[in-house]
Amino acid sequence: MGASFSRFLGRHLVCELHGISPDILRDKELLRDMMLKAADASGSTVVGDYFYKFENDMGVTGVVVVAESHLSIHTWPEYGYAAVDVFTCGTHTDPWRALEVLREGLKPDRVDVTEMTRGVLEQVSLAG
Repeated sequence: MGASFSRFLGRHLVCELHGISPDILRDKELLRDMMLKAADASGSTVVGDYFYKFENDMGVTGVVVVAESHLSIHTWPEYGYAAVDVFTCGTHTDPWRALEVLREGLKPDRVDVTEMTRGVLEQVSLAG
């Protein structure tokens, strides 16, 4: 049986997190701190961030810009839901470590993740 591998520039996690406390999803500063810790855990270099709290406690949207790409979150407290993207480039980063920090902090009931490789440079199949 043969094996295959790819060389690529980055990994992008598209995350659906369900069953989160609405209080957490409305807390801009808590979410900002969590996202910054997640970026650090991934091995990324933070270069900036911006978080915005919607009026009437309708949720938070935010992005952490890292030298290796970005982490973003958009929350819907009324549904207990957060959409999170973690996109990191380079061999020194691991987006899954960022997601673990977010899982621990957000405490979702369910997490669905799609991982994409970005910038595929070559795909090699090895005969076996």
